[in-house]
Amino acid sequence: MPELLDDQALHSSSVVANNAMNRERQLTGVNSYARVLGFDPVERAGDGWLDLCCGSGRALIQAAARTDPARLVGVDLVDAFAPAPPGLTLVAAPIGTWTPERAFDLITCVHGLHYVGDKLGVLARILTWLTPSGTFVADLDLASIRPGGRRLTALLRAAGVDYDGRRKRIVCAGPRKLDLPYRYLGADDRAGPNYTGQPAVNSYYEMG
Repeated sequence: MPELLDDQALHSSSVVANNAMNRERQLTGVNSYARVLGFDPVERAGDGWLDLCCGSGRALIQAAARTDPARLVGVDLVDAFAPAPPGLTLVAAPIGTWTPERAFDLITCVHGLHYVGDKLGVLARILTWLTPSGTFVADLDLASIRPGGRRLTALLRAAGVDYDGRRKRIVCAGPRKLDLPYRYLGADDRAGPNYTGQPAVNSYYEMG
């Protein structure tokens, strides 16, 4: 097992803090949320869209021109946000400790969980933030969770969380209480590139 980092050290890692994965991603178009997700987030936002690891917040800012900005919230570890219109909330905070004040009809995390330490712990928190009709969609490579494999996939699906191994996509409809037999040990920021071609973080657990 490699030398593992705790969350404080991980947040200072150049792989995590300087990640530019979503800095320039648009709402629609070639390099966009709509292209990655396969749908226009504004059309699914309902009473609220929470975008985690939102980068500069560019997609949310563009969404604010089409819907009530007060329905939109973005969170990113690094405060590198573009100027936002009144009503749109952009928060600089780790998603492992930040907690929203309300539930959302749509929660997205586009290529953001690759840089999180306790991926399963964060996932368990996020799934409680959905409205009864809400949807969570995120990119997640289960190969970055050690140990993972088929058992983890089966446990997620048994909890009502769908995982598409080909697309590396996790989807959940409606809130869930995710109680997995994994104890977080730490993260490795020297894991190298993942399937996106960008350096990512592997998360290590002890199974109960």
